[in-house]
Amino acid sequence: MTVRTCLIVDDSRIIRKVARRIVEALAFEVDEAADGSEALAYCASTLPDVILLDWNMPVMDGLTFLRRLRGLPGGERPKVLFCTIETRADRIAEALSAGADDYVMKPFDGQILESKLAEAGVL
Repeated sequence: MTVRTCLIVDDSRIIRKVARRIVEALAFEVDEAADGSEALAYCASTLPDVILLDWNMPVMDGLTFLRRLRGLPGGERPKVLFCTIETRADRIAEALSAGADDYVMKPFDGQILESKLAEAGVL
């Protein structure tokens, strides 16, 4: 069986911990980053299969990270799910047009995340 990998990018340690438990239960190998800059450095050397991405973070926000990720060699490959409290339709559209594969509203639970990962084709 191929190991699936997930990078959780969120400035909240608690959110990263909750998401990690959910994703590890779905048999993913998980790494974490506290902001977009850390995540971009990670992705420059190792591209995960899936990225769970917060929007509002210090140093580099999720949208900036996503645009830079998609510009990296192979950067179109990871499935990116924005996990955020942003609810405005124009913000969701902006994320999707920047290259996000789907959108998950916080707070989320295991069932929601599992269904979104299935829809993205990674389960």
